[in-house]
Amino acid sequence: MSIVKNLSRTLTQLLQSPGCGCQTSIVPVRCIGVSPRQVTSDASFHSVSFSETDHPRVLITGGLGQLGVGLAKLLRKRFGKNNVILSDIRKPPDDVFYNGPFIYSDILDYKNLREIVVNNRITWLFHYSALLSAVGEANVPLARAVNITGLHNILDIAAEHSLRLFVPSTIGAFGPTSPRNPTPDLCIQRPRTIYGVSKVHAELMGEYYHYRYGLDFRCLRYPGIISADSQPGGGTTDYAVQIFHDAIKNGKFQCNLKSDTRLPMMYIDDCLKATLDVMEAPAASFSMRTYNISAMSFSPEELVQEVKKHIPELQVTYNVDAVRQAIADSWPMNFDDSNARRDWGWKHDFDLSELVTTMFNILGSDSRVAQIN
Repeated sequence: MSIVKNLSRTLTQLLQSPGCGCQTSIVPVRCIGVSPRQVTSDASFHSVSFSETDHPRVLITGGLGQLGVGLAKLLRKRFGKNNVILSDIRKPPDDVFYNGPFIYSDILDYKNLREIVVNNRITWLFHYSALLSAVGEANVPLARAVNITGLHNILDIAAEHSLRLFVPSTIGAFGPTSPRNPTPDLCIQRPRTIYGVSKVHAELMGEYYHYRYGLDFRCLRYPGIISADSQPGGGTTDYAVQIFHDAIKNGKFQCNLKSDTRLPMMYIDDCLKATLDVMEAPAASFSMRTYNISAMSFSPEELVQEVKKHIPELQVTYNVDAVRQAIADSWPMNFDDSNARRDWGWKHDFDLSELVTTMFNILGSDSRVAQIN
């Protein structure tokens, strides 16, 4: 009987303890109530690490915007076509749909987003879903939902599944009381747009989740991004993209900002390179989790003069949009990105002259092909 009792006692102890001999981990869960997600006070999360032969599984939200498609191309070259999933709520064009995995993903649908992460074994997440500055001011409730509620879904899922998370920020995260020339990484941030407010919120929430739960959160404040691959999307700096399309199409351009409005800008290739660089950088190299990055700073008039070197007959008029101008006047004139250059080796490749030449080489070739067709 003593043998039976000893076996029974041993079996009971085994059933009451974790099979691996360690403490049971607790992760964020969805709950019914006022707060849909709860993270327990003793939760702890760590970023997934990769060997040189193993590649991350990547999800890009808001992938049909200005940066998502280009980022997907870059990451697929590096990690393999099937390891990078592009997602959006819009129907993708054929060239995007057939060039790699694409799925429907609504960041406001927590369950759908969570299923995507689990079913596709996602380890890196790039969160690009957002309403930009001018568009956000035209529809504040929608901007609040997409830019803030959507971010909360992303943060909770990234923490629960130990993802490495990248969320872009912007020059719009600063306001009229911030130092403007140059603007350092750490200073007063009091933006006056819902877009800017939501980005400051994203920076702070991401850093909070990092320090509170160990989430591997990484963030860059982008300047105005110039790309030949996408149409302007409602941002205050989009005049610097529109001018190339209009100059090639009809030789006329109407600018909605004052001629001397100086803002930091960057060519898209530099932006994508910086994004990949900061995601691949060792976490130990970071002195902060949100960095400024910059390449150049110019005004509409300076851009016009450079464009006229290629199209001398370009006619330019200024019809200032009060909303966009007020936004631009509250933004930095120049970024101080010395911390990014020191900590993880950031450096840009394109200055203003190279940017303009590259844009015309791409758009000019596309225009000639279209005319022939």
